[in-house]
Amino acid sequence: MLLRKHKLVTAIAALCGGAVLTFGAPSTALAQSAATEPQPRAEAKDLDAITVTAQSREQELQDVPIALQVVSDQLIDDVAAKDLGDLDSFVPGLVVNSQQPTQPSFQLRGISTDDFGIGTDPAVGIYVDGVYAGRGGGVLLPFTDVERIEILKGPQGTLFGRNTAAGAVSIITRKPGSDTEAAARLRLGNEGRVYADAMVNLPTGEDAALRVNALFNHSDGWIQDANTGRDLNPENNWATRAAFRLGLGERTTATLSWDHENLDQLGQATTGIVPLPPRPGLPTLPVDELGYLDPRKVPTASDAEGNEESRRFDGVTLIVDHGFDWGTLTMTSSWRDYDSVNRVEEDGTDRNYLYVDSTNTESNESLYQEFKFAGSTDRIDWVAGASYFKEEADQTSEVNALTDSVDTIVHNLGLAPTPTGYLFGYVDQQLAAFGIPIRLRGHRWNEKFINTLETQSYAVFGDVIWHATDKLNLTFGLRYTRDEKEFSWLNNPRSAPELDAALDQLEAMGFFALAGIPRETFVFDVAFIDPPAMLNKGVTNRAKRSWSDVSPRFVADYHFNDNTMGYASLAKGYKAGGFNSLQIGSRFDNEDVWNLEFGLKQSFPEHRLQYNLSAYYYVYDNRQAVVLDMSTTIPRFVVDTSDMEAYGVDFDARWQVTDGLGLDFNAAFIDATYKNYASISGLDLSGKPTGVPHWFLAGGMNYQWYLQEHGDLRLSLRHAYRSKKRCNTESVAQGDCGPSPALDLDESRNRTDVRLAWTAPNGHWGLALFGNNVFDNQYINSLGTYGKTVLGTVGARVTEPRTFGVEFNAKF
Repeated sequence: MLLRKHKLVTAIAALCGGAVLTFGAPSTALAQSAATEPQPRAEAKDLDAITVTAQSREQELQDVPIALQVVSDQLIDDVAAKDLGDLDSFVPGLVVNSQQPTQPSFQLRGISTDDFGIGTDPAVGIYVDGVYAGRGGGVLLPFTDVERIEILKGPQGTLFGRNTAAGAVSIITRKPGSDTEAAARLRLGNEGRVYADAMVNLPTGEDAALRVNALFNHSDGWIQDANTGRDLNPENNWATRAAFRLGLGERTTATLSWDHENLDQLGQATTGIVPLPPRPGLPTLPVDELGYLDPRKVPTASDAEGNEESRRFDGVTLIVDHGFDWGTLTMTSSWRDYDSVNRVEEDGTDRNYLYVDSTNTESNESLYQEFKFAGSTDRIDWVAGASYFKEEADQTSEVNALTDSVDTIVHNLGLAPTPTGYLFGYVDQQLAAFGIPIRLRGHRWNEKFINTLETQSYAVFGDVIWHATDKLNLTFGLRYTRDEKEFSWLNNPRSAPELDAALDQLEAMGFFALAGIPRETFVFDVAFIDPPAMLNKGVTNRAKRSWSDVSPRFVADYHFNDNTMGYASLAKGYKAGGFNSLQIGSRFDNEDVWNLEFGLKQSFPEHRLQYNLSAYYYVYDNRQAVVLDMSTTIPRFVVDTSDMEAYGVDFDARWQVTDGLGLDFNAAFIDATYKNYASISGLDLSGKPTGVPHWFLAGGMNYQWYLQEHGDLRLSLRHAYRSKKRCNTESVAQGDCGPSPALDLDESRNRTDVRLAWTAPNGHWGLALFGNNVFDNQYINSLGTYGKTVLGTVGARVTEPRTFGVEFNAKF
């Protein structure tokens, strides 16, 4: 414990001392949005004030007693971000795995949900204009007309309609305005990248306006099949958004919006990293992990069938604001619906006798209703609300193979009652010898889990700020939540219609009696074979559970002067329990997080400088994860439970050095360990690191040249750094860290982006050159280890290489 406290104090000292040094080097700028029309230049440019609505009221960022980072539209443009996955490097502490947009994952301050199933809620809440985005395939959507993004770190249940254990990412879009506006942008880049978006804002009456956006995104992909030259990981999606605002009298405003997205592309490519002998040879078992190949340096060969990643999303939101003499009422109603498919190859080879892929298909429909009241007096600011969330989801998790690869599994496990050790191949040899034109190899093999979920969640919440004195504010918040879930599992026996037809023919011929092998020998499962699954083949199992929770929030903030504020807070976060989609009958209880935090926010107006610093400690009880159990003959997914704790520091600073030069810096330090944890392999990992890196840093600079009648020129340079993962024995077994010299899965990561943009004197036209990841750093994002013990194959997926291009834009 003393060692961890020493690390925390050291981190705070390093951040405070290092901040001054950093101002002389590149750092990340989170600037305010640029205005649509050119603004007159002041003689001296002040540091922009940032207005946020994190506490359900408009406040200046420096007055909010929360560890809060704001991503502006300027930063989104600077890094050519298309969705949240392009921004996490520049938000220390936030990690977004967006390689598969229909199956993203989010981590904040070391807390995440490691489960792709519909039975688990996310630990990080994503909100769009206050509407809870839900889970899975409907969370990571393309940016359409985003004004800013507020990242709130730590539990925020008393401020949002759906509780979040780790924090909240609040996306705020632009609202229809009273002026006629239009804008368009075209971005062209390497690998056939084409990105285009457009916006038009039209007043439709004295107090009404319509705002419409559309975007198109395409790229050919940066991995090509070594045999065919086919692009394996292209991007292809389009989206549109329409929002209509209507004034209903002096005190009431209604805004109705509709969002639609269509994603239709190939699933992420998998590169095999196990050396293969000449055909028809088999990889050596057990796999030699020290002999892994580097997927960044070897060709990719794929024989994926039906490779697909697709999504159709629709969402409608109605927000009605009404003002009373005592405050305001905001009513938010939302409906969201999407269907998604994700089918990717897992083996990373082009050999049918090693083939295996996984498919996740999901349909999801949700309703969200919230009523929020807010008001203030001379002494009190308050917010109170109630919310209702209903979700219906269907998910199918599949493993697809060929009878050729199933035959390899049978051979490798020694399960075939034949002289050759193969089952289907042995029969094919006998049939060929007698000239019988029937084959048992070459047929598709499918195993699947079908799950359904019905969720209803009710919550009431409130947050009161008491201005005890002119300098001291005391905040008390409270939330009550009740979650009710109904879940079902259905695991049918394997499906192989073509194989069964061939077996029927052989049975009619009397083959099995002559060969002495019963027909039943050819009917079995290889993917879902844990005891609950084997005992319930073809049987629908159902479960119903409910969870209730009371989560408080206490905050004291003190304004030492007009430019300095300190605060202390204690808050509880909650995440409902749930079910493991791939383990019949499994369930887990709710998760709780207690977060203690101290912060300091200070500005130096005369120097155009400000910084924010916070230090925290949290305890995360009953964290649930779904992990791959490699101790069984055939790997299986099981529920894994642990308790965690972490110490950490968040720091950010902005400095407008001159009228043209702006610098800022963001950093996060975290020491996350298991408090109590016995891994599925029986190891006691209490006190060991959870895999979260110690350091997240992001820095950048921007410089603007005012060229008078020749327009303005702006240079943006940004760099992000994430230190190496802190591994343990279990994370190595799970493939999060690797022992191979060729696969440094826990290595530190760097990213550098640059943008040079020219804007015409009238502000209507612009041209920019940009480069993302300009030093071409690629990292191994994940390993596919399902076939490791039964096929001898391991596949890897890597992050995107350098991208660059040119952008044209127009605003009127």
